[in-house]
Amino acid sequence: MKFLLSIVLLSGLLQAQNFTSSNTVLQDEPSQRPFWTVENRVNVGILASLVAADAITTQRGLNEGLREANPIMRPFVTRGAAGQAVGSALGFGAGVGVVYAFHCSHHYKAERVAMRVMTAVQGGFVANNIIALR
Repeated sequence: MKFLLSIVLLSGLLQAQNFTSSNTVLQDEPSQRPFWTVENRVNVGILASLVAADAITTQRGLNEGLREANPIMRPFVTRGAAGQAVGSALGFGAGVGVVYAFHCSHHYKAERVAMRVMTAVQGGFVANNIIALR
């Protein structure tokens, strides 16, 4: 008797699952914000221009006898403009990659904060180079 009752209950549960799944519409994935919003385009453009300004001022400083302070970038920038371009591209790509990783993991606030911090730090590097060149 227990066996028959358990079969009836289980078949009723299975029918209930089938009944509810056929009448419900599956929801789409939660929508993800696009990465290339106007804000991100402007921020990436500003960061790219600051990286270019840093590269130009660094090469001018090296030509005037100054020394690269960053030990990670030093092997790149001492190779001239080509090495500077490679080092700047690697740094820029890493920065935008970190921002994109935050975006993909739905940490939108951290994405904005990271971009603004990188922009501020890069602006500080450019200002330091300009002060050293004067």
